[in-house]
Amino acid sequence: MKIAEANENQVPLWRLGVWWFLGSEIVVFGGLLACYTLYRFHHPEWGMEAAHTLSWVGAINTVVLLTSSLTMILAHERVEQCDLSGAVKFLGITILLGLLFLSFKGYEYHHEISNGLLPSKSLFWSFYYLMTGLHGLHVVGGLIANGVVWQGLKKGKNPHRIESVGIYWHFVDVVWIYLFPLLYLASPGGAL
Repeated sequence: MKIAEANENQVPLWRLGVWWFLGSEIVVFGGLLACYTLYRFHHPEWGMEAAHTLSWVGAINTVVLLTSSLTMILAHERVEQCDLSGAVKFLGITILLGLLFLSFKGYEYHHEISNGLLPSKSLFWSFYYLMTGLHGLHVVGGLIANGVVWQGLKKGKNPHRIESVGIYWHFVDVVWIYLFPLLYLASPGGAL
């Protein structure tokens, strides 16, 4: 009886693995964000360089990612209610929103590169492309993981995986919440 009770109170290994992975990702993004912030305090001109980003695209992408978090929650809720067809629908919408995010990001990169705003232009643009590019790679990884889970849900297999991809997807959204104001919002005089 005690063995059964102990197993019920243990954290599933997959959940522990997801959180360990996210812990390492927090270190990576946290280090980049801290480094960027410290440099920005010493480079007041970065506030004006941020004025050259397409902040309206960044704002739209913020809404797109926040909406994708909502659809991910709705997909997870449907799994909890044993409504796999509803979960498939909402996870599919999440995937489409992730693809929309990447499309806007591609448009934005095209605009900036054609205007000569390359990583070699300044340290600001190096940070900009490093942080948004790394975030974009995480979005791609999340889309792949979501696609695998979506395929499984369509076949009725492993619905519990929605939780692990959901945790990761929310992490990607939270990272964007930090990146958007730091990189897109211009600040005269260099204030953050």
